[in-house]
Amino acid sequence: MDDLLRASAAALARAIRAREVSSVEIVDACLRRIEAVNPTLNAVVQLTAESARSEARRADARLARGEAAAPLHGVPMTIKDAFETAGVISTGGTTGRARFVPRQDATAVARLRAAGAIMLGKTNLPELSLAFESDNLIYGRTNNPYELTRTPGGSSGGEAAIIAAGGSPLGLGSDAAGSIRLPAHCCGIAGLKPTTGRVPCTGHFPPIEGLLEQVTAVGPLARHVEDLILTLPILCGAEWGQDWRDAAVVPVPLGDPAAVDLKALRVAFHCDNGLQQPTPEIAAALQSAALTLAGAGLVVEEARPAALERAYGLLVGVWAADGGASTDTLLREAGTTEAHPMTLKRLERIRPYAVSGAKFGDLCVELSRFRSDMLSFMRDYDLLLCPVNAYPALPHGVTWGGEEFRAFTYTAAYNLVGWPGVVVRGGTSPEGLPLGVQVVARPWREDVALAVALRLEAELGGWQPPPLR
Repeated sequence: MDDLLRASAAALARAIRAREVSSVEIVDACLRRIEAVNPTLNAVVQLTAESARSEARRADARLARGEAAAPLHGVPMTIKDAFETAGVISTGGTTGRARFVPRQDATAVARLRAAGAIMLGKTNLPELSLAFESDNLIYGRTNNPYELTRTPGGSSGGEAAIIAAGGSPLGLGSDAAGSIRLPAHCCGIAGLKPTTGRVPCTGHFPPIEGLLEQVTAVGPLARHVEDLILTLPILCGAEWGQDWRDAAVVPVPLGDPAAVDLKALRVAFHCDNGLQQPTPEIAAALQSAALTLAGAGLVVEEARPAALERAYGLLVGVWAADGGASTDTLLREAGTTEAHPMTLKRLERIRPYAVSGAKFGDLCVELSRFRSDMLSFMRDYDLLLCPVNAYPALPHGVTWGGEEFRAFTYTAAYNLVGWPGVVVRGGTSPEGLPLGVQVVARPWREDVALAVALRLEAELGGWQPPPLR
């Protein structure tokens, strides 16, 4: 893998502005890499090579004329197929939208493009983004670049796989229960779930409405933490997130990770959330990360919120309260007559959990109390350091639902509270699979989580190229 395919998006942007390399050269290198690895991975499902090369030529011409360069001028990116992209098929992973072509970009896509980024293509996901395995009836299954028999995670699994494999330096994902952070963990890259309400979800399919507004966030994936830092302000836009369409956005100013005093931070870490014990190697990676932060002068204590043990019951309640009625409606409105077996299995499992209006009211109260108890814990800490999942990337087909969902509470619990979380590679399993660590901050303090993740990346090594030719 050559230097262009290892570089960060930030480094590529600097090199383009300095005229050390052209956008055309970088785009061509990424497209060649996609051509080489995608037949094995099945990560990129709509390739926009012709338009990407054309945009790269225009980007180089603007620089040659002396025009000012935007932050991502000429830098290639990929986009999860949950986001609508003008003129490019956007399926959301469901067959009823197999030929759907939007007329305009999702807000987050439009902001990345306005910042100069060039779309290489769309990446794979599960149907309706409702699984931790990226597989659907239109495009099939995506494989993990570190071990093809394993999942890259979901629902932003195609994004994580192609970024880890060197085909794209930067990607856009969404996260309602771990869909950015789990793929980052499985593929050994960096991923940021911002605070819920930080970045508009306008143009996402399925639409982020109802309870989904309270748990879903849009954020970046990349090989390097510095690219998450570069991209977040772009996704927020000039009005701190507000696009005047997504009513869930709260226009809170961003902090600067460079201004964070690491030695002033207090960190609570835990290797086990009381719901699913992690593998010994994941626990060891957390211990190593905690020691790293303690060595950097942060105050680190082993502690976890007692409320975490209620997270599994709440997650089942929130996701299953309607007995699958909302999923049925989405499939019907999309025109889907044949759902993927993962979707059908999920519906089968949650049908019995449908509740009455009164019970749903009780669930909302329980959720509010959970959030309050979690926030009270954070009064004494700036950060939580914990696993991303109880396991490394699982074999295909294992994540379809059932009791193993407890393993995913390490991410999903923080969707319930809406807090920001960053994942960075922290170790390697005996099978050679990446192991991530998760840094969770107080609401609206992405700057703190990113600053600490940057330090962990520097000390623990971060992304490592997969053994993929």
